[in-house]
Amino acid sequence: MTVASASLRTDIRVIGLVGVAHGLSHFYHLVIPPLFPLLRAEFDVSYAALGSVLAVYFGVSGVLQTVAGFLVDRFGARVILLLGLGLSAVGIGLAGLAPSFAWLYAAAVIAGFGNCVFHPADLALLNAKVKPQRLGYAFSVHGVAGNIGWALAPVFAVAASAVWGWRGALIAAGVIGLALLVVLASQSVLAGGDRAPRREPSAAAGGLGRDIRVLASGPIVTCFGFFLLYSMAIVGWQAFSTSALTQIYSIELVFASSVLTAFLIGGAGGTLAGGVIASRTDRYGAVAVTGMALSGAIALVLGMGLVPGVLLVAVAAIAGFFAGVPGPSRDILVRQIAPIEARGKVYGFVYSGLDLGGLLAPVALGWFIDRGSPQLVFVASALFMLLAMPTILAMSRAAVPGRVAPAN
Repeated sequence: MTVASASLRTDIRVIGLVGVAHGLSHFYHLVIPPLFPLLRAEFDVSYAALGSVLAVYFGVSGVLQTVAGFLVDRFGARVILLLGLGLSAVGIGLAGLAPSFAWLYAAAVIAGFGNCVFHPADLALLNAKVKPQRLGYAFSVHGVAGNIGWALAPVFAVAASAVWGWRGALIAAGVIGLALLVVLASQSVLAGGDRAPRREPSAAAGGLGRDIRVLASGPIVTCFGFFLLYSMAIVGWQAFSTSALTQIYSIELVFASSVLTAFLIGGAGGTLAGGVIASRTDRYGAVAVTGMALSGAIALVLGMGLVPGVLLVAVAAIAGFFAGVPGPSRDILVRQIAPIEARGKVYGFVYSGLDLGGLLAPVALGWFIDRGSPQLVFVASALFMLLAMPTILAMSRAAVPGRVAPAN
């Protein structure tokens, strides 16, 4: 076997393993919401109360992502990823054992602790172990795996609950995570070389103060702003598109759900295409803005009720495709902006914008529907895409193309 082929095989293994871990993290995001009707009947609580459990989950995850980034830089990405995967699996499994509704909050806290590690640990591993020329593909697979996790979660939850009940479904989801933990822990290809390089003595002297200054710098804050706005655009689709579509187009909930599924599948395809594009061009800002502009425009047309019913699935898939295209370019830009010795911290901080968006957007979007204006769900999605465009262009200007990780 040649050195080149061995390197390719190693990169493929690393990308695949990290991608599966990321997919499971997204699977856990959406495995509980499809069970809300069963949980509501079990504990006699409102949907708002059930939504607050998710708010706790994403709130804990968002607050702790930056902390997770510091731990990744200090202890290495692999051990932090394994710890997070274990906590996520245990949290979801414990939710299936809940003797009372309050128990779900404790389970959400544990799972939120676990979820906070995935972006800083995943991306630090990919940066440390995958050859720079393959990172576009690596980030693409990473994003696609997340979309697949989202798409599989409702299917699994509904099917498993039909056989084992909602408790059995959540316990089974937890067992899947523990099984993956064992697999990842046994993979030597993920071991070693995943810590941030040591700082020069002059840089190390700054300590925590220097780290805070890095995270508070203009380019890093701009990255955070992008993730916040982009998340708020996507959350509109994930959380409320089905409810909004049933009112705008007078369609059945099952059909509206298939429209959302088409959006998610389209997003996976767009992320794959975005990876290919990102590996063949350095115009990452232009690629991202083009995708967001087209996705936002389609969302606006959908919200205005201008799409014939028979075309809803196809149009949603196209919107998802263009929403997925920016992903790999975005991840490369963050890599080029983040100082090499602080990548874990930077990834943790900027990706916490995703969770914050997941906390903020649903409140306003749900209020739009309650007030009889479901079309504003899609208008808001388009607006957030528009607002995110200047931030990705600013990221492109701040990027340092030659910034690569040192050889391990």
